[in-house]
Amino acid sequence: MVTDPIADFLTRIRNAQMAGHRIVEIPASNLKKRITEILYDKGYILKYKFEDDNKQGVIKIALKYDPSTKQPAIQSLERVSRPGLRQYAKPLEFQRVKNGLGVAIISTSKGVMTDKEAKAQNVGGEVLCYIH
Repeated sequence: MVTDPIADFLTRIRNAQMAGHRIVEIPASNLKKRITEILYDKGYILKYKFEDDNKQGVIKIALKYDPSTKQPAIQSLERVSRPGLRQYAKPLEFQRVKNGLGVAIISTSKGVMTDKEAKAQNVGGEVLCYIH
């Protein structure tokens, strides 16, 4: 049993990129599906597919690499809020990730969204992770 499924999600992606894999499979949940959609929308992954296996399902993610240098598109995945220490922020308290080049993923009362979307809707929430 995994005590922190979001940290497991980020670690699987990080490990697959360090090993040079093209595809990574992750056990699915609604929160992980939404984070995957955000990664795709922001251009950090090539594509994704949600598969149903009569249990909880699987997310297949095709990782994105720079064709010339073979470097992954995601340079850093950092878990912020964790089960032992939750981190919450108001819209004006959101920290910029890499001077605005990165993305913070926030879990709000209106759903999971990026820091910029949460600031535009003027909602705060739990800061899940930073990605750049």
